Amino acid sequence: MRLFVSVDVPDRLRGSLGALQKEFRGAEDLRPTDPGQAHVTLSFLGDVDEERLDDVEAAIGRALEAADVEAFPVELGGVGVFPSLDYVSVVWVGVRDGSAALAALNAALEGELEALGFEGDDHEFTPHVTVGRMDGPGGKETVRELVTEREPDIGRFRASEVRSKASEHTDEGPEYRTVASFPLVGDG
Repeated sequence: MRLFVSVDVPDRLRGSLGALQKEFRGAEDLRPTDPGQAHVTLSFLGDVDEERLDDVEAAIGRALEAADVEAFPVELGGVGVFPSLDYVSVVWVGVRDGSAALAALNAALEGELEALGFEGDDHEFTPHVTVGRMDGPGGKETVRELVTEREPDIGRFRASEVRSKASEHTDEGPEYRTVASFPLVGDG
């Protein structure tokens, strides 16, 4: 199964994410993601054999203990792209508040998971929520314009758990299911 570790965005922010996606309607090659599956990816593991799940879950637990991050507030807002405005592949909403805690979780997870033989990211961690993927150049100017002119406020939530999630590709797009949940402690 394809596995990743994330902090999920609560359903109550789904409307704000969907409203932002509607602003990109003129970008014909932009494929919006499902706001109901919105999350901040902390670590992507790729294909994982089910017999390794216990080891992965133990590594996630160790990483969270080492990171020593209590539940914390997250504010989502602003919009950006990967890798650049010249070549848009992903459109995302940024993290205005909570970035330091998310980065600490990412660093601890990457260390523990690399010790199990998983490859770490080859780029700097940028906490974000993906709202669309470009399948071609159609509408790139619309995306550029909105990214440079808009600074949307999506909302705030309390990150109180980390989840390992399985990703299954379907004809309608990816579907995610929670494999395990790991609570963060404290008042945040």
